[in-house]
Amino acid sequence: MKPSKFKELVYEKEKATGIVTVTMNMPKRKNAQSLYTFLEFWWAADAFTKDENAHAMIITGARDPENPEPSKEAFSSGGYFSPDAYEGLEPEVMDQIDFADIAQKRVVEKFWYVDKPVIAAINGLAIGGGITLALGCCDLIYISKHAWIRFPFVRLGITPELASSFLLPRLIGLQRTKELFYFGEDISAQYAFEMGLVNKVLPHEELLAYAREQALRLIPPNGPGMAVRLTKQILHRQLEPKVQRALDEENIALGRSLQSADFMEAITARIEKRAPVFKGK
Repeated sequence: MKPSKFKELVYEKEKATGIVTVTMNMPKRKNAQSLYTFLEFWWAADAFTKDENAHAMIITGARDPENPEPSKEAFSSGGYFSPDAYEGLEPEVMDQIDFADIAQKRVVEKFWYVDKPVIAAINGLAIGGGITLALGCCDLIYISKHAWIRFPFVRLGITPELASSFLLPRLIGLQRTKELFYFGEDISAQYAFEMGLVNKVLPHEELLAYAREQALRLIPPNGPGMAVRLTKQILHRQLEPKVQRALDEENIALGRSLQSADFMEAITARIEKRAPVFKGK
């Protein structure tokens, strides 16, 4: 699908520089991602790859126009599971959504083969798929000082996705990864930087401008674009088999955990606004 027809992402390209900005534009649901959202991300990566005049991409989240407070912004609040996400979609579009690919193997692999720079500008809360999207699909992650991160999977009775089970231990170590996954506690922007999860913390009003400046440093005429792309290729090609295996393992684990009693209890407890009582089944 052409980017001009996207429903949940806004795809904008600067003609002068070739910088593409992709904005998750579902602010009323805090930019929560449905499987359709990820299909649009696949289309965005495809359009970006095929466009010889597109040189770098920045991914960010739309702010809620009714709530301009920076501390209330959302990059993405994670998964969106309501059936209304698919209302009005054409049958040929629905046919392209793989409901078994919960870990989003197709999207991660698509971005993994993109050899142009992709930068995440995390402007607000990044929960679950919000942060794993940045980890699995982006080369650099810049974050607003107002933003925070959470890996909620285990506390919801499910397991991680978007190759985060492989990528996160490489960034911050196995023990710390287990702690973040097991307990699902909130992580401040500064702590995320200190542990090596993100590249830089920025004043909120400077975030997008800084991401754009960094993109310009990586592409012609300011940056040696060919060397950047070749460097990304050799880094990614060495890890491809392990990333693919991680995604396969994640899909298996998600398929099991989403059918578990613990997952149903976690969702029920959220609806009833009480602490869950897990059974380990």
